[in-house]
Parts: sequence; structure tokens; C-alpha cells
Amino acid sequence: MSLVLIIGATGSVGRHVVTEALNNGHRVRALTRKNADTRGFSADVEQVTGDLTDINTLIQAVKDVDAIIFTHGTHGYEKQGFEQVDYGGVRNVIQALNGRSVHIALMTAIGVTVRSTMHDWKRRAERLVRASSCRYTIVRPGWFDYNAANQLKLVALQGDNRRDGSPKDGVISRYQIAQVLVNSISLPDAWNKTFELVAETGSATEDFVSFFRSVDQDSNGIDAIHDRDNMPLNEEPERVVSAMHAAAPSSIAR
Repeated sequence: MSLVLIIGATGSVGRHVVTEALNNGHRVRALTRKNADTRGFSADVEQVTGDLTDINTLIQAVKDVDAIIFTHGTHGYEKQGFEQVDYGGVRNVIQALNGRSVHIALMTAIGVTVRSTMHDWKRRAERLVRASSCRYTIVRPGWFDYNAANQLKLVALQGDNRRDGSPKDGVISRYQIAQVLVNSISLPDAWNKTFELVAETGSATEDFVSFFRSVDQDSNGIDAIHDRDNMPLNEEPERVVSAMHAAAPSSIAR
């Protein structure tokens, strides 16, 4: 049994993650914003109030946790933008850990290597996780809940080569994303891997060991294995490079 901190717990994917984590026997701590709607949470869920943009509110949230699952987004934080939440939230949580290693399961998005303001900050969050001392699983899901009733077979892709910007890139249900995120924290075959997640025609995946085993592990760099090299580190903002160095200087290979 692990103590799992779920960030984005009141969101459309996060609520499924809470349920899945409890069903898998984990103890669950949910980071929630002030006045968040938590009426659907069971009494077994420990709730900690915090704000991803304020590191001082995260110290208690990360205390004693074994794993952290990120399903957060910019909803409700629009004025702060993608840097402060999609990226900054991950940076602040890693800093709040103060060097302690836990497992991080981070949800970003399929197509994250297509250059845009939103994607670039999500990709920087991925890079920060890889640069840290934490083991990790980074999941890039396709379009939420666009799958048909018979599209239940989970497929992991790598290289982020589906770049249409529409459901043609791949579809996946929210509860299946939650299944993958939660299983990743317990199964070593999922560790230090990055992949796009879609569902295709077929029966629901039950063997998660084989599913994760089919995915190539990342190298020691800051980018995912098989990703295109289209975001040079020497062109990145100094504040981003400094944050990666602060997480784990020896991990930055390029």
C-alpha cells in the first residue's frame, strides 16, 4: 500500500484516478484548491488544500508520499497561464519534495512536441520530471472519451508522430487514462518511460505488465526516447534551464 498524492483530483480525469487508486489498495491524498467541489470523494480520501502556484502551500501535501500523480490543467488558472500551472505546478511540487525521490506519474498530451505555447510548457514539465531524481512515467493521452464502445484495447505509441491536432491522432477514455496512471506507480516495467496512449478496437486491456513492457525506456537525456529534437536546450529560457539544474544537475545531458 502506497500513499499517493493526486494533483488535479477534482478534474475529469483526476476523479477517476482517485477511484482507481482506492480500488488498487492505495491510500489517497488529494490536493484541492480552496472551495473545490469534493462532494464525490469518499471518507477514505485525505484532502489537503493547496495552490500549485504557491510552493509554500505544497510542503504539507508532499509530506511522506510515495507517489504523485499529476492530472492538473489550467482550468481556473487562466490568468496565470500555461507556464505557472502546467509547468510551474510540476516545478513547485518537485521543489517542495526537497530532493526526496518518489514516483511521478505525469499526464500531458498527445502532440506535445508540436511547437506551441501550451505544448512547450507541458513539454518543459516533462523535461523537468526526467531531469529530477524521481523515477517516473509520463503518459500522453489522446482525445478524451472519443472512443467507440468497442475501442478498449490500450496501445502505447512513441515518438509523438500523430500530429493532426484532432481525434484522428487517437482516442482514449478518461477511466482508461486513470488505470494506466495508477498502475504505473506500482509496476517497474512502467518506470522511466514516456508514451502516447490511445485505445483501438479490441477488448479491454487487463495485463498491464505486458502493456508497459512493450514500451521503450527513455535514455538519460531530458527528452523522451524517439521524440524529434526540435526544442534545443540552448534556446530555452534561463529560468527553465536553472530549474532543471536545481532538480538534478547531473541529469542534464544536453
